[in-house]
Amino acid sequence: MKLFISTLVFSFLIFSQALAQDVDLDKMLDETTQKKDTSVKLTDDTFLSTRLIDGHTVETTQAGVLDFRISHRFGTLNQGIYDLFGLDNASMRMSFDYGFTDRFTAGLGRSTFEKQYDGFVKYRLLHQSEGKKSMPLSVTLVASMIIKTLKDQEGVKSKNTDRYYYAYQVLLARKFSEAFSLQLMPTMIHYNMVPAANLNNNFFSVGAGTRIKLSKRFSLNAEYYYQLPGNKIEGAYNALSIGFDIVTAGHVFQLHFTNSTGMTERTVITETTGRWGKGDIHFGFNVSRVFTIKKPKPAAL
Repeated sequence: MKLFISTLVFSFLIFSQALAQDVDLDKMLDETTQKKDTSVKLTDDTFLSTRLIDGHTVETTQAGVLDFRISHRFGTLNQGIYDLFGLDNASMRMSFDYGFTDRFTAGLGRSTFEKQYDGFVKYRLLHQSEGKKSMPLSVTLVASMIIKTLKDQEGVKSKNTDRYYYAYQVLLARKFSEAFSLQLMPTMIHYNMVPAANLNNNFFSVGAGTRIKLSKRFSLNAEYYYQLPGNKIEGAYNALSIGFDIVTAGHVFQLHFTNSTGMTERTVITETTGRWGKGDIHFGFNVSRVFTIKKPKPAAL
């Protein structure tokens, strides 16, 4: 546990320093690549999207590109034919992610589930590459904030700050071949106010995700979050999601099945109450459409 916390603290110290020098760092790296390390080849398409299913991947949105996303999560399959196996009920998340540089992305989202707003910043610290200076894996750092705006139950009065939640992740991924990529996601989620007095404010988990390429435009994805023992909300289970990516012109269309109702880090990782064994499985889909807002400057000859 101490090693886990130390890794997170160390990584985000680097993250903060990198953000402060983001433009200069990217410029320096680009100049180095162009002038000195022309033999270095960066690994592309470790994942097809900046999101695996619910969680982030190491991929970042390209500079000057806006990624508009709509995610739908229907009710559980065990609701039966009366509710059309959950299709009569749905929650939705809409988001906008923008690439300020090829390494730095920021985004905002809004979920109908618990009327949550969320925002994040994401920085690609290392990029897997081969050649003169090889790098065996990609590392991306993510920090996000979630605000729950659902009204209090009758008789309950909470402060605005009690509704704030924070998530910090270190994403480590490697593309082993054209057909297989693997990612690990050490995560800490902070609650300003916990739902029970016996709980700590910080929740630790380790996630794992994979992509298996089945064809040029079709891949199988899986995502799992294991909550470390010792601090766990009663009635919460580990989140497991399985889905498919379908790539079309300008779109990435994702179909998936999951036991999680929410679509933010907090609701997926620490508050999943569904169980696959009992049929608490939600069908859902994500649609991503990218728009080029600012064209990159042509490289100097």
